Amino acid sequence: MTAQQAGARGVRLSGSSGRRTRGLGLWLRYLTLTVLAVAFLMPFYVIARNAFSTQSWITAASWNWLPNAFGVDNVARVLADPGIGVLAALGTSAVVAVLQTVGTVVIAMMAGYGLARWTTRAARWATGLTVFTLMVPTTVTFVPMFVMVSTLGWISTFRGLIIPGLFSAFAAYLFRSSFVDFPRELEEAAAIDGAGPWRAFWRIVVPNSMGMVAAVGTITFIGTWNAFLWPLLIAQDPGMRTVQVALSQYMTSQGIRYPEMFMGALIAIAPALVVFVFLQRWLVQGVTQSGLK
Repeated sequence: MTAQQAGARGVRLSGSSGRRTRGLGLWLRYLTLTVLAVAFLMPFYVIARNAFSTQSWITAASWNWLPNAFGVDNVARVLADPGIGVLAALGTSAVVAVLQTVGTVVIAMMAGYGLARWTTRAARWATGLTVFTLMVPTTVTFVPMFVMVSTLGWISTFRGLIIPGLFSAFAAYLFRSSFVDFPRELEEAAAIDGAGPWRAFWRIVVPNSMGMVAAVGTITFIGTWNAFLWPLLIAQDPGMRTVQVALSQYMTSQGIRYPEMFMGALIAIAPALVVFVFLQRWLVQGVTQSGLK
């Protein structure tokens, strides 16, 4: 065997070995992603399984993988229960989530644009304080916010449920991170055509930042829809309960009505799931644009 033939054989062996290594790495990657996907989807399986099961089936000593009460009986009991009022609570949650999402996006857009474009010392201090507030747990602010809302007479009102949540430092910082990288040449061209900062913002910047708008809107909507502690404090009137607070009524000192609670949870997650499915592409795009990993 000549040196040239030996070299060619070595190249073939190394090439096949590299392909096997890449194939093994790809297989391990898919296996890891499959295991993680199953782990993340397990809570949804438990909700669906318990939603179509009876109380004795759920609390049995041995685990049963499949439900035993397929049908609409649990759905009818949840929707027709006047003491819980799930349908009314769904309507309240929809109003609160939509209005708070729209208001948060508009306010955070303007705040983020101001922090990105005005580079004075005051703007830098404002940005720093905005980031600092992200390190403060939300529950710490509940007591002073509750005092203010109570003083204003907003207990058990849409104002009390919506307005305190309109000002999101996280959303403002996401918009600020996106607007920092926005090409200023487009705004300068608009200024040459006679557009002021306000008009350039709404006509140029916002239409070209819809990915971030959809991302922040999705995050805000899901967070507002799933909120529990703040609506529990504010919605003291049963008619103003959101769906998460209404579902907590299935847990009493006499026991927990598991089938109804899980069926209500299955109904409650449907709107948030639909929003996420339709906007997940923009959510990933927005998070990528913000520089978060």
